[in-house]
Amino acid sequence: MYPEELVKPMRAELSEAGFEELYTADAVKEALGKKGTTLVVVNSVCGCAARNARPGAKMSLENAKKPDSLITVFAGVDKEAVDTARELMFPFPPSSPSMALFKDGELVHMLERHHIEGRPAEMISENLKGAYDEFC
Repeated sequence: MYPEELVKPMRAELSEAGFEELYTADAVKEALGKKGTTLVVVNSVCGCAARNARPGAKMSLENAKKPDSLITVFAGVDKEAVDTARELMFPFPPSSPSMALFKDGELVHMLERHHIEGRPAEMISENLKGAYDEFC
């Protein structure tokens, strides 16, 4: 588990953009079971999260269509919340960072680490915007 003082600025990058931080399994189940669309970002301390994932997620919100809800859980910190989010992302294997769009409680779009790592934030943003345009 990473110390809170290390992850605090990484959490803030998403929470300041409107993402709700979730810490428990029940909170994740409730958020991802809602009607409407929800984007969940599995945040991470790795370099690709800072360089590509978090900026890409934030940039994706500059779109006519957006998810109804934005949530985030932190890998290596919020174990219970992350484990539950990953269970709901089945059949995709656990990866961080990762992003998933849910609609009416069903997974409809997934970005795994291998879709994020080595790709610019703009490309990640465009991928998410395409999903928003289709599902939101």
